[in-house]
Amino acid sequence: MQPLVLARLLQAAEIKDKDRVLELAPATGYSTLVLTALTSSVICVEPDALLHKEVEKNIESYACGRAVALAGAPIEGCIVHAPFDVIFFNGCVEFIPYFLFDQMDENGRLVAVVRSHSDGRAAHVGQARLYRKTNGEVSWTALFETNTPLVPGFAKTEEFEF
Repeated sequence: MQPLVLARLLQAAEIKDKDRVLELAPATGYSTLVLTALTSSVICVEPDALLHKEVEKNIESYACGRAVALAGAPIEGCIVHAPFDVIFFNGCVEFIPYFLFDQMDENGRLVAVVRSHSDGRAAHVGQARLYRKTNGEVSWTALFETNTPLVPGFAKTEEFEF
């Protein structure tokens, strides 16, 4: 993710020093290290074995005790450590499974770049969104348009339309 896009998404998430953050697909951990500068508790889930080792190494070197890297599928979130104040997608998604919203605490925020092929925009353009959970209901606000790499496991399957 480009640094400017990362910064704008993190700013929109309004992360506080006591927030519990779930980061999905941190890659090498650059965004994880930025998150640890904003809050004291970050759990990240990385599906790629090589990247998982890299993020673990970076956490140990620069943010020991403030972040934990788990190997696994980002699409599952991290129900064991839920609920979270913030869920952050380090990339673009074509859908968000509703059970991830269940992993958000009340007044929690989820930030993601959501890409849709059916809304008339170019296939590579996504819309940065801020989701909020209030009184158990989730609503979202459009922030800006951007392009980021697709998070593994969050591509819609091709469906036949007649």
